[in-house]
Amino acid sequence: MYAEREVILTAEGFKKLEDELNRLRTIHRKRVADRIRESMHFGEAGENPEFEDAKNEQAFIEGRIEELKKILAVAKVIEDDEVATDRVSLGSIVRVRDLETNDEWEWSIVGTLEADPGENRISNESPVGKALLNLKVGDVAEVEIPAGTARFEILEIRK
Repeated sequence: MYAEREVILTAEGFKKLEDELNRLRTIHRKRVADRIRESMHFGEAGENPEFEDAKNEQAFIEGRIEELKKILAVAKVIEDDEVATDRVSLGSIVRVRDLETNDEWEWSIVGTLEADPGENRISNESPVGKALLNLKVGDVAEVEIPAGTARFEILEIRK
């Protein structure tokens, strides 16, 4: 899947995935191996829910390790010096004002894998992210949302 399309990450996002991979390889693999060994004392594999649970966890961990290795192998990291401050780009932190409500928002524009709306990290492929890309301070982005059209004025762009 990841070899088919470009995976774009900020340097921070790349580091987080590297850290997760390291934790899975070192801490979680050992912990689940210990669980499997301990659960063997509870009976035959087919009649041992502790063993089955530990094996399922092991399969999940190994799957995630493989997924992270593939992502990191093909990821394009957006370096800080590649992030524009004169226009919204991937890696930008942009402050906007909703022209209807006058509410202000600050979003980081990130690749899809790093998106976390609860942390104000929106994907460059989301409707809002797409609408903001390449705009400058003072420009207005119009975004189609379920309730109609939202209009956001760009107030600030930084790294």
